[in-house]
Amino acid sequence: MLQSWAVSILLCAVIGTRRANAIVLPYEPPPPAVLEREGVPAAAVRTSKEDASSITLAGLSAPPATGSQLPRTGWTATASSSEAGVAPPGNALDGNTGSLWHSQYTPGSAQPPHTITIDMKQDYNTIGLTYLPRQDGSSNGNIGQHQVFVSRDGTNFGSPVAFGTYRDDNELKVTPWQTTVARYVRIVALTEAGNRGPWASAAEIYVWGVGSFSGPPSGKGKWGPTIDFPIVPVAAAVENDSGNVVVWSAYMDDSFAGTNGGTTQTAIYNPTSRIVTQRTITNTNHDMFCPGISRDVSGRLIVTGGNTAPRTSIYNSNGDVWSAGADMQIGRGYQSSTTCSDGRIFTIGGSWSGDLGGKNGEIYNPNANSWTLLSGTPVAPMLTADNGGIYRSDNHAWLFGWKNGFVFQAGPSKAMNWYGTSGSGSRSGAGNRAADGDSMCGNAVMFDAVAGKIVTIGGAPHYSGFSAVSTTAAHVITINSPNSTPTVTKVGSMSFNRIFANSIVLPDGQVFVVGGQTVGQPFSDDGAHLTPEMFNPATNSFTQLVPMAVERTYHSVALLLLDGTVFVGGGGLCGSCSTNHFDAQIYTPQYLLNSDGSARTRPTINSLSTTSVAVGNTLTINTNSAITKVSLIRFGSVTHSVDTDQRRMPLTPTSVGTNSYRVTIPSDSGVALPGAWMVFVINSSGVPSVAKSIQIRPS
Repeated sequence: MLQSWAVSILLCAVIGTRRANAIVLPYEPPPPAVLEREGVPAAAVRTSKEDASSITLAGLSAPPATGSQLPRTGWTATASSSEAGVAPPGNALDGNTGSLWHSQYTPGSAQPPHTITIDMKQDYNTIGLTYLPRQDGSSNGNIGQHQVFVSRDGTNFGSPVAFGTYRDDNELKVTPWQTTVARYVRIVALTEAGNRGPWASAAEIYVWGVGSFSGPPSGKGKWGPTIDFPIVPVAAAVENDSGNVVVWSAYMDDSFAGTNGGTTQTAIYNPTSRIVTQRTITNTNHDMFCPGISRDVSGRLIVTGGNTAPRTSIYNSNGDVWSAGADMQIGRGYQSSTTCSDGRIFTIGGSWSGDLGGKNGEIYNPNANSWTLLSGTPVAPMLTADNGGIYRSDNHAWLFGWKNGFVFQAGPSKAMNWYGTSGSGSRSGAGNRAADGDSMCGNAVMFDAVAGKIVTIGGAPHYSGFSAVSTTAAHVITINSPNSTPTVTKVGSMSFNRIFANSIVLPDGQVFVVGGQTVGQPFSDDGAHLTPEMFNPATNSFTQLVPMAVERTYHSVALLLLDGTVFVGGGGLCGSCSTNHFDAQIYTPQYLLNSDGSARTRPTINSLSTTSVAVGNTLTINTNSAITKVSLIRFGSVTHSVDTDQRRMPLTPTSVGTNSYRVTIPSDSGVALPGAWMVFVINSSGVPSVAKSIQIRPS
């Protein structure tokens, strides 16, 4: 019997034409092998433009998680400018998609920013808006970079509830935000999406709301404004030189199905300027959907496989340069990879793309730009018993680079393994993860590398379908010498069953768990959990936090930022389905907030003695005030709930002068994994600084 989620994947997974930065590409149906593996009959897939005629504009972006469109009776709109007698602002509220508001363009064009302000005549509990660009065949005035503000009095609009960049097309745009009481909603259009001119326009604008609102709980952190992206962010990484967030989807901004032969849609979010920019990558001939991602010694992203199964692409954020690397020996998709103690990168699994099965390990040498098969690293011992067979059972391994070039595989299979990378490689069993079962699409985070401690969280026995019921279970694994049996301890359970969640280690050693759903249903938000949880290693327990505004399930991402907040976004990438989330939010942990929600005073790192340090050497940190702890966290990269780059090293500082401290980097490069790290200092109140970046080199 065809599973309900599978029908939804590609009944509405494609539209008749596909976009790539305003270039219209012919639609190519998914390959028959992909349809067969996903359990979707070819007859369920649209094969032509005509087949897509029934798609509604509202189906291309996910609606707000709760609430409904508010009735616009009696509402009025004003604008900073409009084309007199032709396109007044009230047209954006008239229910006629053939009319529009347009900024002034005769006798001369008004210059941006342009504003349109809606007066709803009374307070509502607002949760978002939908913006429909003009529908008359022209794209002039499609809003690109923008900000959204709300107000109760029409005068004080405060900080934006949302900002970002809309994609340049005529499809409905959805901008959700945290519930806010407001009478007025204002859109500020900063740029025209296609850079065709200094205009702004809108066919229709709706505001969404909920009937009741009790306010967020105190002392549980808070969510910031929504960040709108022109793509669905399915993979992401923090740039170690700038702190910007680079994200990408596939060859399309909203779908992975089919391919045009080696293109990837990317975007960069600058947390300082709050600007989102888009870029199409073609020079690597690589569709980087569903890849393995690891950071090399210099901090570059090594992105492997995916839709273009054998390819390797390398991203150097210093200069924003993508370049092609050597092809892998085995084509892969949904594989995992990890950086090893000597700086090489090991990968294994990945039958989602390329041939089925036999995806044994291989290793990449960044210096030689070459891949080598490791015949002694078989994939078979780490397979799960997934009902999808080998297509699913070798996906998303939980890999940790460790001492002497070894890699510890903690899951998602219940069986754990050690993989050696010297010579032709080796493999030895590490026992089962206590009584835990297979936990596909769960999380594993090394929250204390010095002590070799990993927490595993959630997951399900199968990737998808009715039997993919996830768990609330969590375990702490302690590893020591390679090829030894680790200690596994079951700890307190989460409040929610989670598959497709993301987990992030914070400077204080706690682990932030966000998103996911109860039963694994790719491209569905059914059973999604809006309430994150925090794992505290000191108590081995979880605490519920403030709920977020947007479901984050399959294809969502999360990353720690330099300022100690967490970037959470994405979900979907299924064409014309209703679960595409073209957005992100920033979570601020309570350690940065006073009890009233205001910002706490933070320590500051004035300087570091060096920006590049070898293992076993010391680092001197000069601060503006007294600190008690130092925490180093490796820059992360994430896709499909897998982040093998992040790990935390708590270090004990020694005072060497007034507000001057020295720490020693662990001497083993399997603990202090080579690459780019964030340096946080923490004061006696538990408040972390904004981090500075360093490189840790192997000996």
